[in-house]
Amino acid sequence: QVQLVESGGGLVQAGGSLSLSCAASGRTASSYVMGWFRQTPGKEREFVAAINWVTWVSIRTYYADSVKGRFTISRDNTENTVSLQMNSLKPEDTAVYYCTAKQAPRFSTDYVTQDSYDYWGQGTQVTVSS
Repeated sequence: QVQLVESGGGLVQAGGSLSLSCAASGRTASSYVMGWFRQTPGKEREFVAAINWVTWVSIRTYYADSVKGRFTISRDNTENTVSLQMNSLKPEDTAVYYCTAKQAPRFSTDYVTQDSYDYWGQGTQVTVSS
């Protein structure tokens, strides 16, 4: 079992920045792909970014086209945290952001749907005003 707790959401003006953090606990020594999804009312969760977790695998990051160049996902194995730095925010980035984990040694292009992931945090609201 893995427990995930997000923090860092809030309200920001368009063009601004926010940083989200996800603290992982439990069986974090296992191989996990860590990621972020977001969800707006009435829609399914949308893939945002993912990162390989296991140190013996080359660190790779993956992004949705809509956030590429603006968002950066990173991880700190010593602290068991995954972060999402969001720059140049747009009103359409407004959503509840969820941290997620999948027990797998490396990312696959199949891992862009919410059904692919095993564990989820409770979510944190990000609101970008125009």
